Amino acid sequence: MFPLLRIELYKIFKRPRTYIAFGVITVIILLVQVALKFGGREYIALMMSGLNESFEVPTEEILNGYLVCFIILNLLLIHVPILVALVAGDVVAGEANMGTLRLLISKPVSRLQLLVIKFLASSIYTFLLLIWVAIFALFLSILLFGTNQLAVARELEFNIISKNDVLWRYAAAFVFAGLALTTVAAMAFMFSVFADNSVGPIVATVCVVIVFTILTQMQIPFYDQTVKPYLFTTHMLGWKGFFYVKGKDGVTIDGSIEDFSQIVKSGLILVAYTVAFLTVAAWYFGKKSILS
Repeated sequence: MFPLLRIELYKIFKRPRTYIAFGVITVIILLVQVALKFGGREYIALMMSGLNESFEVPTEEILNGYLVCFIILNLLLIHVPILVALVAGDVVAGEANMGTLRLLISKPVSRLQLLVIKFLASSIYTFLLLIWVAIFALFLSILLFGTNQLAVARELEFNIISKNDVLWRYAAAFVFAGLALTTVAAMAFMFSVFADNSVGPIVATVCVVIVFTILTQMQIPFYDQTVKPYLFTTHMLGWKGFFYVKGKDGVTIDGSIEDFSQIVKSGLILVAYTVAFLTVAAWYFGKKSILS
């Protein structure tokens, strides 16, 4: 199994399109960091505009690597699923398009094992992409801006998380983001099983993510009560829950999470979506006629 997995990873990383995502992510992160390095004070003043009237906002303390990373993740994690689809939507359909899929299923490996190996390779790529985000968004931001308390804005209030209580939250947030991106990879993988060309699965995944994201961000009561609770894009934002902290007498409590049960619920829903996508993929691939 491991030799086959190494072969699949080699196939993924020998394609130029694989590195598009790493390049795009690097450019976006650097652009945000440069903008905040030279115009961060104005951005913080705008972000805290509703609070400036009540008390003075210590911009020098708030603008640090932890906040810069939080800003980047808010901007980036909405778009990374599209980049994941570039690879996950190609792993099966790409083989069918090249005519090598029939050769693969003639080997002494079951179709289910072949799917598992290909999905594992896609998942490894997804997690490597997330590690790349962590290196540039978190660690490079810390080098450029230093560390201090993390201020998380929430409408007309914000949580102040102490400096020593931040890193584990980012670790947990990245793990959760990995789970969310794996769900997207599973959906693109499922579409890939149904197609004989990688363009269709990639476009289909991008369209679903865009439509679901728009519905998730709409502030319309009808959608809030009927559709949004069941969209996986709604629960992909669960990583933010690690930064919503309980408070006592106006002071946030170290190590606390405001609604941990909701984070667990979102995680379970993402797992359910992933299992459903993979089940459909395995069912269809098991009976699919591969003639070319």
